[in-house]
Formats: sequence, C-alpha cells, structure tokens
Amino acid sequence: IRLKFLNDTEEVAVARPEDTVGILKSKYFPGQESQMKLIYRGQLLQDQARTLRSLRITDNCVIHCHRSRGTTAATPALPEPGPAGPTAPGLPLGGGTLMVPTVMVVLALGWYFRINYRQLFTAPATVSLIGVTVLVTFLAFGLY
Repeated sequence: IRLKFLNDTEEVAVARPEDTVGILKSKYFPGQESQMKLIYRGQLLQDQARTLRSLRITDNCVIHCHRSRGTTAATPALPEPGPAGPTAPGLPLGGGTLMVPTVMVVLALGWYFRINYRQLFTAPATVSLIGVTVLVTFLAFGLY
C-alpha cells in the first residue's frame, strides 16, 4: 500500500488483507493514531475495526494521510516532524505562491513606465518587455 501525504511524499506500507485500519495506523503512526486521518477513494476510514480486504484495499493502492492539528490528553501540543515533514515557521504561504503575483506586479510597472515614459525606452527595450511578458504569460497559464 502506498501512503501519500499532503506534501506529495509517499511511503510504502506493507500490510496483509486481514489487517485492520487500526493496526495500519498503530504500525506506521505510533503514538499519533488519534491525529492521523486516512482517506481511501474519497472516504474517511473512521472504523478502526474494518479490515483492508473489506475496504477493497489491494496491492499498490493509495491511501491519503493527513495529520490533524487537534491534540488529546495522551499527545503533546508540540508539532512532531514526521512523514509529512515539519511545518515552516512564519508565513503560511510558501515562497512559490508569491512568485507569480510578484512577477506580475513587476511587469505591470514595466508597462506603466513604458507607456508614460516612452522617451526612455529604446526599440530593443520594448521588444524585450514584450518578450518577457509573453514568456511569463505562457509560464503562468502552463503552471495554473
């Protein structure tokens, strides 16, 4: 079975069809069983007593794993780095999510200055601005 986490990392889990969801959690997430949410084919696997066979989980199936933030009396309030990776302190946004808006603002400023201060832009500078705009547009639409 492949366990897939939110940060797109995967871990291979070896389990038998007779194993239950609870056994899978305790084997691969010891001490964090109550925090871990397992999702298979869009359904949350809540019943700890269900076997993998009864859920039709077979060889090479993907189970999505999510660690909830809620704490219980048995677990400490401190985040524990695990397969999902440590969380970065500071901004909730990564640097990559801010890159496209930043580039768009810089391009908008370039076009603003090109239109309002025409005398400062030579023909090669204008062609370069057009080229960069086209390139960024293709990259932005290609990524999103």
